Amino acid sequence: MTVRRDLDPGPGLTEHIVELPDGRRLRAVVAGEGPGPLVVFEAGMSAPAASWIHTQREVSERTRTLSYDRAGYGGSDVDPHERTLERIVEDLTALLDVLGETAPVILVGHSWGGPIIRLFADRHPERVAGLIFVDATVAESMPERHARLARRAFRAMSVLARLGGKGLILRISLPHGMAAEISESDVAIMRRDYACARAMRAGGREAAQIIGALPTMRRLQAAGTPDVHTVCLQGGRVDRGMATTRPLLNQTAAALMSAVPNGRVVIVEQAGHLIPQECPAAVRDAILEVVETARATR
Repeated sequence: MTVRRDLDPGPGLTEHIVELPDGRRLRAVVAGEGPGPLVVFEAGMSAPAASWIHTQREVSERTRTLSYDRAGYGGSDVDPHERTLERIVEDLTALLDVLGETAPVILVGHSWGGPIIRLFADRHPERVAGLIFVDATVAESMPERHARLARRAFRAMSVLARLGGKGLILRISLPHGMAAEISESDVAIMRRDYACARAMRAGGREAAQIIGALPTMRRLQAAGTPDVHTVCLQGGRVDRGMATTRPLLNQTAAALMSAVPNGRVVIVEQAGHLIPQECPAAVRDAILEVVETARATR
């Protein structure tokens, strides 16, 4: 299958195709200038770089930013190896190395992006200047039955995308809609890169590794994170089917942040799981808070 390399990232953002040491290519999206630190965005399962488009543009007005399509998403090559948590972090590390980004970065992880940035921070604490967890996946929220359901859901969404159901995929994913400040052109780019069979297949490959990742996730949560400014954003709205899971998620987040010297939890009351799309201002403000702290302590 031919991978498109000309996916317009939107105004103010620039696409780069980066070749990893093993020859695979990842599509990165960069923006911003200045002394840094670099803000690196990690999306959730089935979500490409475009899921951060609005927030990345806003944050790039104050510092340098980087989002990217993980293997199999958007303009990035499919990985022939299993998409384990460890493999994903190896790709992220290689991407930053190839780009020459060896100074400490601020990591922003939504959903499955949370375990990814936790593992990166565990392996490379000296390369982390700050952390923002955005309704991040925790081991407590992923019993085996949920992991199996996630994989089946991505398969179904892949079929739906092939049958022309892109609009329906967005309505299923965002039943409350997107924030009014996200432009129609940005929504169109998100739809192009997210509501498609390619993204759903990539999400399914990652979901297949959830059960195997649970011991690592528990270890990482017990070990904690580097002593850097950390903000944990949590959805406050209890959506359908979340009456038990939402309180558990937020209680777990509070317990994890209580062990971080410079950590705090922010409940975004008007949002559910998809805070970056439902309340991007909260994500932007949290990132800029961590940016300013990192600059002040350099």
